[in-house]
Amino acid sequence: MTNWQEKLHLDDMTSAELRALLPRRPVVLLPLGSQEDQGGHAPMGDFRLAALIAGRIARAATDAGTLTLVAPALPFGAADHFGAVAGGLALAPATFRAVLSDLLDNLFRTGLDQIIILNGHGGNVPIIHEVTLAIRRAGGRIVPSVYLWKIARRLMERRIGQAPSRFGHAGEPLASIALCLRPDAARLDLAVVPGPAGLVLGCGVTGFGAIGFEDIEIDAPVEYLEIAPNSAAADATAADAVVGAAVVDDLVARVARFCGHVAARS
Repeated sequence: MTNWQEKLHLDDMTSAELRALLPRRPVVLLPLGSQEDQGGHAPMGDFRLAALIAGRIARAATDAGTLTLVAPALPFGAADHFGAVAGGLALAPATFRAVLSDLLDNLFRTGLDQIIILNGHGGNVPIIHEVTLAIRRAGGRIVPSVYLWKIARRLMERRIGQAPSRFGHAGEPLASIALCLRPDAARLDLAVVPGPAGLVLGCGVTGFGAIGFEDIEIDAPVEYLEIAPNSAAADATAADAVVGAAVVDDLVARVARFCGHVAARS
């Protein structure tokens, strides 16, 4: 049976329990992610990884003296390149913008105004910036956003080197993190080396939203299966749960300290 004093997730709490914590002005983590192709080896719901990391951060920050709570993770990110892949579920950018605004407004309205976004989807980044900048310009609080996988990449590079072929979508750092946090759902045996990209307008696809022409790069609307026809945009075959665990521990410790910093500044 869960000890009520140990509850840190809003969806586990009763309303009475949460009201009792409000005078302590807790920090609230809002995890965001996506439901999209992560390569043949990794579960599509990376929002679950963001949620698991959020729980660890909340526990570490709380144990260090900063009460930190976790809101339910938003499982759908802003639609970008992945809509053509089976199993992908995403929100139109305008919808994602409205949903994020509504979630933040609800937290502010009830006095939970020390919020840190934990973002696990690259397509969310520009919209998060738009929403949080609008809040600040309207006289509201600054809502920082931690792009989990961007930070995790830097932390992993310090352990395995830059290894360009291993880093990228459907590769590191998510491949090793998934092996660490969701070993029941990860399938390293299905990892493949990236194959050649497809063609758009008779030009080779060079990356997310770009094609090559002569010696220049042209922006173009491309889908993920044109970027990575075999579902791999990076090489995850050497993913390692031990490396993933070390990166997660480092990431959790750093963001937990940031929670304390935000609480102290306010």
